[in-house]
Amino acid sequence: MDPYTNYDRRLTGLARAPLGNCLQDGFIGLEKEGLRVSPAGTVAASPHPTVFGSALMHPYLTTDFSEALLETITPPMRDKQAVLAFLHGLHVFVYHHLGDELLWATSMPCVLEGADPIPLARYGTSNAARMKTVYRRGLGNRYGRPMQVIAGVHYNFSFSDTFWPLYRELEGCNTELGDFRSEAYMASIRNLQRFGWLIPYLFGASPAVCKTFVQNRNTDLEAFDRSTYFYPYATSLRMGDRGYQNLKAAGTGMQVNYDSLDAYLRSLAWAVRTPCPAYQAIGVKVGGRYQQLNANLLQIENEYYGPVRPKQPPRWMEKPSLALRQRGVGYLELRSLDVNAFHPLGVTEEQLYFLDAFMLFCLLTESPRIGTSERRAIDANLLSVAHRGRDPSLELDRNGNGIRLRQWAEEVLDAMLPAAELMDGGSGGPCANSLRRQQEKVRDPELTPSARMLAEMRANAESFFDFAQRTSQQYRDRFRGSSLDTEYETLFERLSRESWERQRELEETDDMGFDEFLERYFAQGEQALDFHP
Repeated sequence: MDPYTNYDRRLTGLARAPLGNCLQDGFIGLEKEGLRVSPAGTVAASPHPTVFGSALMHPYLTTDFSEALLETITPPMRDKQAVLAFLHGLHVFVYHHLGDELLWATSMPCVLEGADPIPLARYGTSNAARMKTVYRRGLGNRYGRPMQVIAGVHYNFSFSDTFWPLYRELEGCNTELGDFRSEAYMASIRNLQRFGWLIPYLFGASPAVCKTFVQNRNTDLEAFDRSTYFYPYATSLRMGDRGYQNLKAAGTGMQVNYDSLDAYLRSLAWAVRTPCPAYQAIGVKVGGRYQQLNANLLQIENEYYGPVRPKQPPRWMEKPSLALRQRGVGYLELRSLDVNAFHPLGVTEEQLYFLDAFMLFCLLTESPRIGTSERRAIDANLLSVAHRGRDPSLELDRNGNGIRLRQWAEEVLDAMLPAAELMDGGSGGPCANSLRRQQEKVRDPELTPSARMLAEMRANAESFFDFAQRTSQQYRDRFRGSSLDTEYETLFERLSRESWERQRELEETDDMGFDEFLERYFAQGEQALDFHP
């Protein structure tokens, strides 16, 4: 069977349907991480600046693993330029209050002086705040703190509410609309995994790293110069085995199942409830201090790092799995984007248009369940492209057969063109134009960001650190020289005040013991999941 039979049928059906603007009316949002560093290029030891607001309560300015790992978040919007304008406003606001520090312009971190100087994120004295910090302490104990300060960009995408009834009718399906939407998104996730190796090839921007990141561990990385490691054909060390990946399946039996939303939730529930001997050795409460939330395969669902996740905005302290179980999949979170070192915001409008078309392609393409052999192939393909994506001899595994990356990439991008034109509402639009620029990268790997970074380092005779620091300083100067729109300045100042007020209110009313708080948190949704250990 032609793998694109249903894809072509769905494209034809949508092209004939009264689509209106329902494809263009979907929402996107961005979450961009940036490591705060000192002028010398080491991880900043200063706390999250007070002027930014409460990291626990601010909707758009928070921290990730470390106090130094700043996360800037946009609200979901229909217009890409508006999303990028909001992200730009956040960066201008940040830099107007950042003193002499920098936001590191690359995914892989700056000079690391061991793990201990990397400060855990702090969120106050409430139970919710304490839980967030303990979870991060657990991540550091399980995987090491250096891996946790790798930065990335998350692209959040949802089709419009008006699209789903039309698509369900096209499929001739009588399933309840929310269930239909959830299972269609899960099918998209399976295809985003099958074709996900395209993302590090096209947009990977972390082919090299400071030797201090590797520290005393054995490595087969090659020396670029006296202070830099790299792989000659690497695209994204962040997405390779040097980055933040869950290599948990081997020896544990853990494998997240994407066959359906129910299967996904059950597999995560099993991992959150199943003890792991290696983590039991760490201990949970040691000397009266929590070293991790529990000693299970996953402390919480979010610990499982996948390149794409189904998401439903949770209510306050609601487990993500419960939000999904009760309200279905609301949007997809693509997590495989490196910080784009060649743009001050770390992401470009061109990338967003391509990803829109990629999302539609993955929705419309037939998406069978992923078996054991295909799961191994998906993982191996992603790792191969992360480490060797620009190697002209690289072959990937497609249905058990080897295929050159360039051949497969050309086939996928060619097949994507009608989807891009459908997203554009006609030919010659921004999605199609972005797609053509990605085709140029497939024909010429030297156009990829990873190749450009290495070429620039060679041309300037500079290390990875020198490249990243120079680029970070250039972007700092640009943001500092930009004026902040009054609308954004007023908004961010108000949100800062309000976030501190909400944190104080929470701390004043928080009268439950921490052990009881955790017990109640993990008890959420047990009956709804019908989980039996």
